[in-house]
Amino acid sequence: MRYLFEEYAFETDRRELHRGADVVSVAPQVFDLLDYLIRNRERVVSKDDLINAIWNGRVVSDAALTTRLNVARSVIGDTGYEQRLIKTLPRKGFRFIGPVLEVQEPGCTAVTDNRVEPPKPALMLPDKPSIAILPFTNLSSDPDQDYFADGMVEDIITALSRIGWLFVIARNSSFTYKGKPVDIKQVGRELGVRYVLEGSVRKANNRIRIAGQLIDATSGNHIWADRFEGGFEDVFQLQDQVTASVVGAIAPKLEQAEIERSRRKPTENLQAYDYYLQGVSCLSKVSKEANEQALKFFRKAIELDPEYASSFAQAAYCYAQRKFNGWSTDRIADAAQAGLFARKALELTKDDPVVLAVSGFALAYVVGHLEEGAAHLKKSTDLDPNSAAGWWWRGFTQVYLGETGADEHFHRAIRLSPLDPRISIAFNGLAYSYFFAGNYDEATIWAEKAKRESPNCLSCQRIAMACQAMSGRVDEAREACSRVMKMDPTQRISGIRDRQPFRRDADVAKLAEGFRLAGMPE
Repeated sequence: MRYLFEEYAFETDRRELHRGADVVSVAPQVFDLLDYLIRNRERVVSKDDLINAIWNGRVVSDAALTTRLNVARSVIGDTGYEQRLIKTLPRKGFRFIGPVLEVQEPGCTAVTDNRVEPPKPALMLPDKPSIAILPFTNLSSDPDQDYFADGMVEDIITALSRIGWLFVIARNSSFTYKGKPVDIKQVGRELGVRYVLEGSVRKANNRIRIAGQLIDATSGNHIWADRFEGGFEDVFQLQDQVTASVVGAIAPKLEQAEIERSRRKPTENLQAYDYYLQGVSCLSKVSKEANEQALKFFRKAIELDPEYASSFAQAAYCYAQRKFNGWSTDRIADAAQAGLFARKALELTKDDPVVLAVSGFALAYVVGHLEEGAAHLKKSTDLDPNSAAGWWWRGFTQVYLGETGADEHFHRAIRLSPLDPRISIAFNGLAYSYFFAGNYDEATIWAEKAKRESPNCLSCQRIAMACQAMSGRVDEAREACSRVMKMDPTQRISGIRDRQPFRRDADVAKLAEGFRLAGMPE
């Protein structure tokens, strides 16, 4: 029998799990566990059912069962936090809840078979009102004004994210739908939200018009639609009106104070704001040239408004992006400049979660001031629990400090932005987190996911290589090391702390051991 779900094909006769054209490595006991759950997906199976079927009735500890379930979830892209496919029902048991197609075709091996299209995944709705804001259509005559429409949406997302009782999908997942015809119900299923906001922006002759409509994605019904118009000098007021209208439509009895707390006016200088939006647009392109251009835009914004905290913070992040991608030519000078920008941003504002997150990560990762950066990141996620980037940067800072609990932050980031083009950052973080915990099999699963998402990411390649080596797959690790050295011949074991600011000597030693087994030069 062949079972299809999401992008996976589970073949019971061949005892193989395929993701697209790739075969996913699955331990025999984990395969049996998946097989039993999928075959019995119409009912809840108890702990005793699983023990009898998989362990033949032998005594098995709760910890051993939980470990197998977590590995089973991992190999099919699920997590214990998300439970998108395998759901735990407290005091009752477990159930495979993902949509499944059964195919009885001999010789079929890949999920990419054109004759069968597996159903798209449907994420569970959070336990509070949830919303995704899609990219607004740029109705201006100049297509180069896309950055302005995108910036408007990002500001609305930021404002809504600060309202604690709302679950808001991160910008990078929402923007995967940019320029595509969308089915609102499908968007709701794929992002796991009840409400979807879509709209348009027209900027012409110093006038701005914003149109928006709020839709219940579970039914397709329109809840609210309106249009807001004013001069360019009214841009922040127009954004506030959109935000307040959306919140009012979702929760009519909301106290006005909640809306007020979500508002911010980042600068009085609208040209500085325009430069800031262009800088953010450049940063999202993730190239060395775009990074340099982004830093120029942020510097221009700072020149026009020396108290523009957001521009200082994003300028600091430019140096973090440089270091992560190996573009830095003078790490000492970059660290000094990143520290100056980050601290100036934090001096100018104490309660902007984006500034806190971006500046905190720059201080931790580029400057190496881990405790200081971690404190700012914690405050950021306390203020804005909907920031996927805030959660994964906080997770990485905890990994660098050698603290436990980082994996929970990465899983939370994945749920907040399941379609994020940068989701490999969270996958990569989970690989490091499980690696340092000594769970090399779980770490390998997440490292492979990170590599698939970002095959040119050196950090993803390095941790995958170390995981393979420490789990006994030395031949694979040596092949991976050859690829790493081709990507960057300067890679050395002695440079571990230059690349990432790990605090604990034991973590550096464990990573060095993995690299050494894989064949990386000292």
